[in-house]
Amino acid sequence: MCDSDIEVSVVMPCLNEAETIGICVDKALAAFANYQIVGEVVVADNGSTDSSKDIAYAKGARVTEVQQRGYGAALADGIAKARGKFIVMGDADDSYDFSEVPKFIDRLRNGADFVIGCRFPRGGGNILPGAMPPLHRWLGTPVLTFLSALFFQTRISDINCGMRGFRKSAYERMAIRSLGMEFASEMVMKASLLGLKTEEVPITLYPDGRKRRPHLRTWRDGWRHLRFMLLYSPRWLFIIPGTSLLIAGLAGVAILSTGPLRIGQVVFSLNSHVVSAMSALLGFQILTFGLFAKSYALHQGLLPSGRPTDRLLSLLRLEHTAIAGMLISLAGVGLLIWAVFIWQEAGFGQLDPMEVPRIVIPSVTMIIFGAQFIFAGFILGLLSLNPPETRYQSSSNSVDKER
Repeated sequence: MCDSDIEVSVVMPCLNEAETIGICVDKALAAFANYQIVGEVVVADNGSTDSSKDIAYAKGARVTEVQQRGYGAALADGIAKARGKFIVMGDADDSYDFSEVPKFIDRLRNGADFVIGCRFPRGGGNILPGAMPPLHRWLGTPVLTFLSALFFQTRISDINCGMRGFRKSAYERMAIRSLGMEFASEMVMKASLLGLKTEEVPITLYPDGRKRRPHLRTWRDGWRHLRFMLLYSPRWLFIIPGTSLLIAGLAGVAILSTGPLRIGQVVFSLNSHVVSAMSALLGFQILTFGLFAKSYALHQGLLPSGRPTDRLLSLLRLEHTAIAGMLISLAGVGLLIWAVFIWQEAGFGQLDPMEVPRIVIPSVTMIIFGAQFIFAGFILGLLSLNPPETRYQSSSNSVDKER
């Protein structure tokens, strides 16, 4: 069989799955035969110490040995070495029925880029008794699925389903970096961020056929998925919280600069003024961290560029931020000079502790804002520099043209 003849590669990560790997390979090959699919089974072995590799090979799979440990590392290696136009991945513990592979292939043949299974009844799937721990079914997966929809506008019902299919060309566009369990989450996020045509198919989840403990660790791996989603979403981790604190803080500073604010029996005065300034400064810090993260992610190819973000970052060039920062700081210095004049009129003696701070607090806040604005511009400038390989490539291209 020539490589060009292979349409589908089923990729299975494997680590000591001797009890079930043969069953999974048999089901995948039977699906190929029953539906006239020209395909192969690739078992990406991640350091098995049992007979998994021998069984997989004897059953007709192509076995590749992966030195780098991790679920994502095994899948990445197996997918890289797969020869099919379409890839279907699934665990080798017999919890996924590889006779359902044609469902994924039909969607891919009809134009989908990424097809993910749904195990939950709301998406037409089925979870057999004992197939999924209650904590995963009622808390972990629903929460992570909800957050993926909130953060990345995904339109799927089961983000953690491990059986999924995709075009190899679409996978290469995703440029996935994760080597651990986060591999699956990154794939869903990248598919959404890149605007890939994504579809769901209902599948059945079975109790896995192993007698040993699963590789998955509920709390550890759940946190790793959540942490990864937050790191890939600077908007929700930094920009939205930072902007909210900044706006609330600036509003408080502005309102309380005119005097105490009474709402019913509650009076907001000097202490609230200080807290508002703190909120504004903290919000600005968090917001700038978000811009740094966004700029870094864009230039490293971790996130695709978008028109609003590109426009904002282009406005925050060093020249712009330096001028804006100096103007803000000068306005703060002006207020501070005004406070000094008031102090002079009092003979540099004791001042009204309730009135003068209403000038000093916004003054100091503006001076700090200005300085942070200027230095933030320098950091964004550093992050926007082309990586060395880009510069070398540009230099090489120019030499070729001259020749």
